[in-house]
Amino acid sequence: MRVVRLRAAGGPEQLAVEEADKPRPGPTEALVRVHAAAITRGELEWPVDRLPATPSYELSGVIEEVGTGVAGVADGDEVFALTPFDRDGVAADYTAVRAELLAPRPRALGHAESAAIPLPALSAWQGLFDHGRLGADERVLIHGAAGNVGGFAVQLARAAGAHVIGTASAANLGSVRELGAHEAIDAATRFEDAVEPVDVVFDTAGGDRLRRSLAVLRAGGRLVSVAAEPPDGGVYFTVEPNRDQLRSLARLVDGGDLRPPPVEVFPLTSAPEAFARSLEPRRRSKVVLAVAA
Repeated sequence: MRVVRLRAAGGPEQLAVEEADKPRPGPTEALVRVHAAAITRGELEWPVDRLPATPSYELSGVIEEVGTGVAGVADGDEVFALTPFDRDGVAADYTAVRAELLAPRPRALGHAESAAIPLPALSAWQGLFDHGRLGADERVLIHGAAGNVGGFAVQLARAAGAHVIGTASAANLGSVRELGAHEAIDAATRFEDAVEPVDVVFDTAGGDRLRRSLAVLRAGGRLVSVAAEPPDGGVYFTVEPNRDQLRSLARLVDGGDLRPPPVEVFPLTSAPEAFARSLEPRRRSKVVLAVAA
């Protein structure tokens, strides 16, 4: 099979498409024929202590074989997943994945759009609900609301019944409102002068916006960031795979209540170009590798 390998520390120039043996699923695994594998900006920096490594940790594909004793999934199931960051990724024709991580992919989308969901949408879900404990009728401020994670966060918070405020560049304020924000604020301005106290701040941008966010938190409010360590007791977290949350996200997509970012699709053989594209600034799309023909 074909597999993308990062051979040395560095950027996309260190990637190569190679031939490798097709894996076999272990007792708790399923072998997935990968149809699409999504890319996250900067992810080539993650596996530098275990090179060579295969990148990309989001997939959409079809189960070809399940290991002994695996229940809940079967041959032929169309699935999507976020896979663990401490092992090889999924930029390959086939990959063996722990079956407990695989969820039925959204039926309303194709494989490329499905692969673009797991990491940013799970980041938004876990930031808002697991760490931020956001409830209906609460107020949430989302920094970076036009980005992939922030865009999902706006939609999820709105669907949960929260009052949603988003910061973004002036050029993207219209998009933030279209996603469902009640208020959209130019990130270049002093948001703390325009925002009444909120129950949750969910930060996807880091930097000065994160440092100034304590000014708008009401007593007992929660400050959560997926970008950087927050000040004064806030929560910084790394997203984790979660099949149950993916099932909920797929239902929201199929119900028309959640839409993924636009995707730019590259063939697997153009992996270096795809990863280079993912690093370009001011890009709102999600870059995806098309694997199966």
